[in-house]
Amino acid sequence: MRGAILYGPYDVRVEQRPDPTIIEPTDAIIRLSATCVCGSDLWPYRGLEPVTGPTPMGHEYVGIVEEVGRAVTKIKSGQFVVGSFWASDNTCPICQAGYQSRCVHAVPIGSIGTQAQFARIPLADGTLVATPDLPPDDLIPSLLAASDVLGTGWFASDAAAVGPGKTVGVVGDGAVGLLGVLAAKQLGAERIIAMSRHEARQRLARAFGATDIVTERGDAGVARIKDLTDGLGAHSVIEAVGTQESMLQAIRSTRPGGHVGFVGVSHGVELPGEELFFAEVHLFGGPAPVRRFLPKLIDLIYSQQINPGKVFDLELPLEQAAEGYRAMDERRAIKALLRL
Repeated sequence: MRGAILYGPYDVRVEQRPDPTIIEPTDAIIRLSATCVCGSDLWPYRGLEPVTGPTPMGHEYVGIVEEVGRAVTKIKSGQFVVGSFWASDNTCPICQAGYQSRCVHAVPIGSIGTQAQFARIPLADGTLVATPDLPPDDLIPSLLAASDVLGTGWFASDAAAVGPGKTVGVVGDGAVGLLGVLAAKQLGAERIIAMSRHEARQRLARAFGATDIVTERGDAGVARIKDLTDGLGAHSVIEAVGTQESMLQAIRSTRPGGHVGFVGVSHGVELPGEELFFAEVHLFGGPAPVRRFLPKLIDLIYSQQINPGKVFDLELPLEQAAEGYRAMDERRAIKALLRL
C-alpha cells in the first residue's frame, strides 16, 4: 500500500509500505476513504519533536472495514467507521468514566500511521464507531473531522464548562480552535470571542458561531478580552495552541472562578505558581477522549446540524501529502484533507 512517511524535518514522502494484517484478535483492518494532516503533525515535521528514523504519519481516519479479528464482535466487515486517535477498549474503569484517551490499554494511532491506503486499528470494538450507513461523499470531510479536531474542540469546550449564557474565549485559530467555536455554539454559549489575525480564519470562526474577533495577542489580547467583558474576563476559555504564550493568555483571559479547557499539545509550557494561585481558575485538559463524543457528533453530522468539514480548505490526493504539510506549515491552509 501507499503511505506517508516522515524522514526528518520538512521531508515527507509517500512510499510503498507493507499492507497491514491482523496481529491481535481485537484488531480490524480498514480501507481508508480519507485522512488528513493534523496541526500536531507539524511539531515533528518542523523538527520540534525528534524523529529517529522513517516514521509513518497520521492519526485521523475514516473508512470501510475490510477484515476483523476473531475477538471483534461489534464491528463488521463492510461498515463505514470513524475512530479516535487513541485506540481504547472502552470497557476499563477509566474508559467508563469517559476518558478513553487514558485507557489502561490505550494505543496511540499515530504509532500506526493512517496517512495511508489501509490501517490496522487495535481494540476495534472499543475504538471504532460505525455510521448508520455508507455516507454520501459530501459527509466524509465532516466525519473525518470528528476523528480528531472536532472531538478535540468539543472536549475543550466541555473541559472549559461552556454552557448557556456564558462568554467563551478561544485562543488559537487552527482547526481545533475553530471547531472549539463550533462546539461552544452548539453547547449554548451566549458570546464567543475568537482570537485570530487571519481573515479567512476569522470568516470561518464567524460562520461557526463567533460573535467577536480579537486580533491582539499576549497581554494586549488579554486586555482586549477584559475590555469586552466589563474587566472580568471570560467565563470559559479554550486553549488550542500549546505554547507558553497561549497558555498564559488563556489563564489571564479567564475570570476568577472560570474554566480553562486546554487541548493544545504543550511544548515548553511552565506555569508560574504564584500567578496560578491568585488567578483562581479551573484548569482541565489533555489529550481529548474523542471516543466519548463520537456517537453524538456522528448524529449531529448525519442530521446536518453541523458541518465541521468546512475546516478543510485544501483537498489533495494522498500522493501529494507533502504539499499538504507545506501548505499548513506556511499557513496557506487551515487543514489539508487527503483523498484516497
